[in-house]
Amino acid sequence: MYNPYVKRLLDFVLSFLGIVMLSPIILVLVLILIVVNNGKPFFFQLRPGKNGRLFKIIKFKTMSDLKSEDKDDVHNVSRITKAGAFIRKYSLDEILQLINVLKGDMSLIGPRPLLVEYLPLYNETQKKRHDVRPGITGWAQVKGRNTISWSQKFEYDVWYVENLSFILDIKILFLTIKKVIKKEGVNIDQNTIMPAWKGNN
Repeated sequence: MYNPYVKRLLDFVLSFLGIVMLSPIILVLVLILIVVNNGKPFFFQLRPGKNGRLFKIIKFKTMSDLKSEDKDDVHNVSRITKAGAFIRKYSLDEILQLINVLKGDMSLIGPRPLLVEYLPLYNETQKKRHDVRPGITGWAQVKGRNTISWSQKFEYDVWYVENLSFILDIKILFLTIKKVIKKEGVNIDQNTIMPAWKGNN
């Protein structure tokens, strides 16, 4: 069995090393986004963590503050800045979540933390995704991320929780690196972005 204390120790050490190693990139992105976003380089949002406990996730701000006038633009894709599009393309907006991992809000590997408003919509099986800390990347992400259905996402999330192991985490980590390099499963186009989940109980 994968000892949770070992997983937490690895999360702490690797996230700390990641922040140190990526600090030059983080600094450059902060400076660019300060200019692009009028002094606001960061985006904070409440997300449910382990056992549904809420925490503030931190990302690089990739959208402008201007509200979209297009009623069909439910995901506010038109608000994504040019710098934000580049950052999303290479998944650089996720880097700052290493801070969440360092704090213990998240793990490097686990089900992605979704929106708070989805909490009442989960069925008993889907709720199992909150039995572990959410992750920066996870089994659903390496299986398709925004290109798979919500039902598939939840199936992959629950499967991960039920089959959690050190070997599985290592596999997901390397598959994630491969996908980031190849830019697979990442959509910022309005026609292919993941739609909001309405529940399927």
